[in-house]
Amino acid sequence: MIGSEVYFTDFHTETDESLLKKMERLVKDAGIGDIRMEKKFVAIKTHFGEYGNLAFLRPNYSRTIADVVKDSGGMPFLTDCNTLYVGKRKNALEHIDTAYLNGFTPMTAGCNIIIADGLKGSDDIEIPIGGEYVKNAKIGRAIYDSDVIITLSHFKCHELTGFGGALKNLGMGCASRRGKMEQHSASKPVFMRNLCRGCGKCIETCGSEAISLNEGKAQLDTDKCVGCGICISRCAFDAISAKIDQSNDVLCKKMAEYAAAAILNKPNFHISLITDVSPFCDCHGSNDVPVVSDVGMLASFDPVALDMACADLVNEQPILHNSSAHLNKGRYKDVFECTQPTTDWRITLEHAEKMGLGTMKYELIKLK
Repeated sequence: MIGSEVYFTDFHTETDESLLKKMERLVKDAGIGDIRMEKKFVAIKTHFGEYGNLAFLRPNYSRTIADVVKDSGGMPFLTDCNTLYVGKRKNALEHIDTAYLNGFTPMTAGCNIIIADGLKGSDDIEIPIGGEYVKNAKIGRAIYDSDVIITLSHFKCHELTGFGGALKNLGMGCASRRGKMEQHSASKPVFMRNLCRGCGKCIETCGSEAISLNEGKAQLDTDKCVGCGICISRCAFDAISAKIDQSNDVLCKKMAEYAAAAILNKPNFHISLITDVSPFCDCHGSNDVPVVSDVGMLASFDPVALDMACADLVNEQPILHNSSAHLNKGRYKDVFECTQPTTDWRITLEHAEKMGLGTMKYELIKLK
């Protein structure tokens, strides 16, 4: 065998088997049952989609995986961490409301929903990883406390990393708000006086005495600030944000190091669906038409091999003529560069391989 095993099946079905049953068969053939789950807390890491976006994976898929876990004696929960940006998922209450609005409920998804980094995005734990860029990754506590991690990823394009798959679901998705800040930013937080109410919550929580009030508005002493990002999660009025100034290349490498921290010493399994391959992340409140046709479902114990196989399968597809990628057809060497020309998706995979997360070499095992 050359490389890791990646199992694949397309979206064609016969009248006696639904896509959900086909997905169940896929993950079982890929070996999910080899993981000891009895009485174990199993985190199913997925993305609930920003409200208004319709490209995210339906909750029916989550329920299928939750049922497989329960059949193995495990205790599954759907999870994600709060967002760094200001949207409808920046704290646990809004995040769960958005999940419900998008169809994810304990009944539809087959298990409870837990926002892994807590109410304000500050409930995390630092995991020593000793990476080239990240020494201590800030991972959502519920993900850290879980015994097993399963990723269920919508494979799509991404404006910063080229595409989002299993590694992004792990690296960016499992990071708390300050963990996301560490990946996105090389600078200190930005304070917006026009939004500040002068409540002082950020001052109370700053461990380096870097924040003070000036004429009733919070201000930051950047010389004292250590860049922990806790103040961002404490502000209820969105007056503090991260400055998104990290280069895409460094972001990709930090994300790979965070992915290594998220699954450190944990049994893990990964599933990706290549469907509704939108040009942007599901974090946006809308989605454009797909750049390629639906391809299929994949599963593997190796997230690097899985992402590589997904990328290869997408690049085998013709670019749809009515998509944004079609405008650059022929100008760049693959679908992702046609969609997001400033990105290089290979960097994440190469660095993840270097971190020991898996291999870019794979054997594609096709199922009917």
